Amino acid sequence: MIRAVALALLLAPVPLLAQETVTPGTGAIIRALDKLTGEVVDLRIANGASAVFGRITVSLRECRYPEGNPSGDAYAFVTVQEKDKDAPAFAGWMVGSSPALNAMDHPRYDVWALRCTIS
Repeated sequence: MIRAVALALLLAPVPLLAQETVTPGTGAIIRALDKLTGEVVDLRIANGASAVFGRITVSLRECRYPEGNPSGDAYAFVTVQEKDKDAPAFAGWMVGSSPALNAMDHPRYDVWALRCTIS
């Protein structure tokens, strides 16, 4: 009987936690590191635009930030394309406060979102 009750509790529908309300920014500041040379640059990229760093092109589809807090966390959809490669080195959402959550795995370059821009 106790097992049946415990199983029923485990399988009962659980309401989802409230999602954070976000606002779209106009672009993002993306930090790029060349691990071979040690060069670090902050790329200011507008939504829908790209920037070149070494042998990679970093494209930003969109950046979002917590509503009412533009200096808060950044959620950026980034694509990184290496020169002369067909498949992107990375394509997905990066979270500014948790760069390791969805990190780009590349032998030479590191790229991560710092913050959204609003103008």
